[in-house]
Amino acid sequence: MSIYLVRHASAGDRSRWHLNDKERPLDERGREQALRIADFFADSTVRAVWSSPATRCAQTVEPVAKVHSLDVQIRSELYEGATSRHLLELILEEAAAPGDLILSSHGDVIPGVLNRLLRSGLEVNGDRGCAKASVWELRIHDGVITEGIYTAKP
Repeated sequence: MSIYLVRHASAGDRSRWHLNDKERPLDERGREQALRIADFFADSTVRAVWSSPATRCAQTVEPVAKVHSLDVQIRSELYEGATSRHLLELILEEAAAPGDLILSSHGDVIPGVLNRLLRSGLEVNGDRGCAKASVWELRIHDGVITEGIYTAKP
């Protein structure tokens, strides 16, 4: 079982978006990235798909939810600026449940959680990063996060 942290896909230039940033959608490249992310998870046993309230995050994982006949659950804990401590507590609570959990969030939230995990001894194999449309797999063994694996381009 794993918990996956997915950074939202490409959503254009924030400075060129003149409406509420929370509503900024994926651009064409982002929509293609979202489909690749769905393919990446096609053979997974996904129990739930959670997203930040930001449109771009929900749109990133909507294809995954559709493939697995699930709804995207909007969670404020995943929104930009959220505290990594609170989100990590939630992740650790979810670590005991069977099946994979996919969380779509932002470029400030995901590194915050990972930094907390690294300070507590998380083993990371391979590269590190937080590119748009990237995936961090947090592997769970007996309810404990044991390993982190980064995939820049699913």
